[in-house]
Amino acid sequence: MLKNIIHNTTFTRNVALPGIIVLVLLSLLSALFPLRVNNWLTFVQSFIYKNLSWMYILLVSFFVIFLLAVAFSKLGNIRLGADNSEPQYGFFSWIAMLFAAGMGIGLMYFGVSEPMSHYVYPALPSIVNKAKDAQLATFFHWGIHAWSIFALAGLILAYFSFRYKLPLSIRSGLYPILKERIYGPIGDVVDVFALVSTFFGITTSMGFGVQQVNAGLVHLGILNGSSFLFQCVIVTVFCALSVLSAVAGVNKGVRRLSELNLGTAILLLVFMLLLGPTTFLLSAFSEGIGNYIESFASLTFNTFAFEKAGRGWFTSWTVMFWAWWISWAPFVGLFIARISKGRTIREYILAVMLVPSLFIFLWMTVFGNGAIWIDRNVAHGALSALVRQPDILLFSFFESFPFAKGLCTLALVMIAIFFVTSADSGILVMNSISTGNNPHSPKWQNAFWGLLMAVITMTLVYAGGLNSLQTMTLISALPFGLILLLLCFCLLKALRTDEFYNSTHLPYGSRNWDGAHWRKRLEQIVTFSQKEDIRRFFLEKVEPAFSELQTELEKYGIQSEILKGKNGPLSIELSVPHVQIRNFRYGVTTEKRVISDYLVDEDNTPDADNGTQYIPVTYYSDGRTGNDIQYLSKDEIIADVLREYGRYISSISDNRNAMVFVDKKPQ
Repeated sequence: MLKNIIHNTTFTRNVALPGIIVLVLLSLLSALFPLRVNNWLTFVQSFIYKNLSWMYILLVSFFVIFLLAVAFSKLGNIRLGADNSEPQYGFFSWIAMLFAAGMGIGLMYFGVSEPMSHYVYPALPSIVNKAKDAQLATFFHWGIHAWSIFALAGLILAYFSFRYKLPLSIRSGLYPILKERIYGPIGDVVDVFALVSTFFGITTSMGFGVQQVNAGLVHLGILNGSSFLFQCVIVTVFCALSVLSAVAGVNKGVRRLSELNLGTAILLLVFMLLLGPTTFLLSAFSEGIGNYIESFASLTFNTFAFEKAGRGWFTSWTVMFWAWWISWAPFVGLFIARISKGRTIREYILAVMLVPSLFIFLWMTVFGNGAIWIDRNVAHGALSALVRQPDILLFSFFESFPFAKGLCTLALVMIAIFFVTSADSGILVMNSISTGNNPHSPKWQNAFWGLLMAVITMTLVYAGGLNSLQTMTLISALPFGLILLLLCFCLLKALRTDEFYNSTHLPYGSRNWDGAHWRKRLEQIVTFSQKEDIRRFFLEKVEPAFSELQTELEKYGIQSEILKGKNGPLSIELSVPHVQIRNFRYGVTTEKRVISDYLVDEDNTPDADNGTQYIPVTYYSDGRTGNDIQYLSKDEIIADVLREYGRYISSISDNRNAMVFVDKKPQ
């Protein structure tokens, strides 16, 4: 049986095996020598934060500016996929999934604790309005800057995968400078790094999430206290649910849970908004947005170089968060990329940077400013006293409201769902990285990652090695941030090539029609084609045109193929195969279109037998959908093919475009 399992695996040996070895070794070191490892890693982290904190600031600032520049340029019109691609998920489902994978469980853990912490321990002693500044700092750490990191990683992955047909992998982003060498040792190292970073990011979040769930169960009186046994049970249950969700796939498992999660979050948010000081919270949200916009530039580049008293706060919060988000970028970015096919770059960037940020701003206002208001006016400092106990701070906050137990229960359910949606997304991402994005992986591999995650989490919780793992993850953020910087250069190079190629327009054959056979053309215009008409069109015009071209190409020693049914039942394609470059393809497929009711109901227009028509539409080597050619004659079709073939040869001969056409499949 074991032999059959090993034989059926889709794991790539150069990524999965080294990745698993590194995961196990680092986890064992953290578990066996937690204090020694943590002390050494803390020293390294402190050195980086003290001497290189400015680099984190510049990196994240550059990411924000880079993405906005791309979004508002002509490059923003490029689609993540073929030009005729449509988004694979509705907007709500898309936002729900990227939101749940990105920061879901963090909102429950930090929603009250971070604003309260900034309120009690502000960045500078001289701050007058501590509550307002606490809101601003929280917005800064969880808003556009954070989501720009995720958006950048996801954009790079989605663009090169869906546009260039490369694997959905970090290594693919290096294609413009490495070419086919991305399949060599350099690409393997990048993917191993992404695999380890994803695993440890999920594992550490899982460990801290388990502790908060445990604290919530104790607060509700369900458990008598915190114990390793109970935490093991929580980890086991959550990992089992995550595996089931991952095995069900994105559409059935992850998507449904994410939609449930976002719906529950909105429900809890509305409850808290209505039960709390509603007018104050809505006013604080409006003022907070304005304060954030006004302070955006100074926040972006601030390093506290002239405020020595604030440097400790700066490295403990801002630099830590930037490192944390960068370390999560491979995981969240890969998952966002996976669900973003078909969207334009502009739509993708603006939606990913703005929509979750606005929701988080409202969430942090309701929970953070709400907690500060309660602490000032109701609890009389009781919440401030718990600021160093974030595990129970959220549940203590709920105690100030009616239906406190119901709110605590709903919060626990949300934490559990966030837990599962983050973990199942992580399982899918890890399996994708370790298999080279193989779409036919056996289900036991998802179970393997879930089991490994559960075992390592329980081991580290028992041994006290979670802090070491978290520190290790944060340290890895700086080198990966530099990799992201390099990937920005690669992305820009590819986008400019893409834009240059697609802006080169050539007229197609019918534009040169000289008016011959105009009566036949008029008959075609006033007749709505059906399937039989398309079959006759293929038989009488397209196939003879392709056959003549095939015969003529053979005279020049160029072999070609005529393929039927490759792009739908009613399709035909002329292909010139190559070894090192992408095949030339000129195909004609059939599109079904609905005839407008206005035209059907109008008397003085062509008659339509039914409400649909069928149109022969061309498609090409680069995935573009071309033109409606229903009115072209055989010779005009030949002219159209030759124009595309001339475009193809001309583009390959131009070194600026060669990257678009080189075959990216490993040999």
